[in-house]
Amino acid sequence: MDSKSLNRNLNKANKAKKDEFYTQLTDIEKELRHYKKQFKGKVVYCNCDDPYESNFFKYFASNFNALGLKKLITTSYSGSPITGKQLSLLEMEGLKPEGKQPFKIEITKVPDENTDGAINLTDVEWLLKRDGNVSAPLKANGDFRSKECIELLKESDIVVTNPPFSLFRDYVAQLIEYNKKFLILGDQNAITYKEIFKLIKDNKLWFGYDNGGIKWFQVPKDYDIPTESRKKIVDGVKYLSMGRINWFTNLDTTKRYHELTLYKKFIPEEFPKYDNYNVVNVDRVSDIPMDYYGVMGVPITFVDKYNPEQFEILGIANSARWIDFKCLTIIKGKRIYNRVLIKQKYENRTK
Repeated sequence: MDSKSLNRNLNKANKAKKDEFYTQLTDIEKELRHYKKQFKGKVVYCNCDDPYESNFFKYFASNFNALGLKKLITTSYSGSPITGKQLSLLEMEGLKPEGKQPFKIEITKVPDENTDGAINLTDVEWLLKRDGNVSAPLKANGDFRSKECIELLKESDIVVTNPPFSLFRDYVAQLIEYNKKFLILGDQNAITYKEIFKLIKDNKLWFGYDNGGIKWFQVPKDYDIPTESRKKIVDGVKYLSMGRINWFTNLDTTKRYHELTLYKKFIPEEFPKYDNYNVVNVDRVSDIPMDYYGVMGVPITFVDKYNPEQFEILGIANSARWIDFKCLTIIKGKRIYNRVLIKQKYENRTK
């Protein structure tokens, strides 16, 4: 599946609200290992996660003691095509296998029989039999915007999940409104949403660590994947290969303070300007010139390398319209994809 076909498929999913992409446990483990100290004593909320199927639930339940969590909350959505159909991790009274009833699970205690701070995934099914752990059906449909889910959000410290791509703007806006820390997955192109880009520009949102390596997501069996190389079925479970999914977070990372090494010198002929504005175009992040201090248009992948102490983000532009900067990414009449507009910070000139 080429990028255009993948875009069409994602757009169809967005319109149909079937963007149910379930994250693999290995991808969660690779990213979460960087933040362990930030989770100690915290209430974690996974509010887009069927607790019967979610690998986010599996991860936090299994590592509850190792992370030193205060509480784990998960809620499911009744519209999920998987809810009630998957292999059940937990047996809940009143839940029919074919049912669509959304549930919440609250975990406050995980007995550590091995004294190693973690439990095996096979032990999860006895969690609800322990004092302090609660399961209950939700009154509404489990939508993260519902009143009861917002009340759970207020109680939480950190939200970690894979929210619906079609509702990414609304989802992030809610997290910001309630001043929550978060670590979530989203389409790389969400950078170009004006609401999301403003947060990046204002240093209120940035990328996590393991971006580019997140490739395979579980999808419903009836999800259409026309290209064979983009799909695989393992033990009856269908997976979609996606190449542009990133971790978005406002948790502190050491990565965002790494200085991007610049080696290339500015040669005007190699960096053409846009037709309507005094901005030079840079086609690759690795080609950002070390000795140019004017405004540059760089690929959106720059955000993954962005160090706020080294660069200043001014805006974003594309070839069709001004987004928040009066610049169109057109060179000699040729349209170029979205560019983040940046410049080196003044103090770098003296280095």
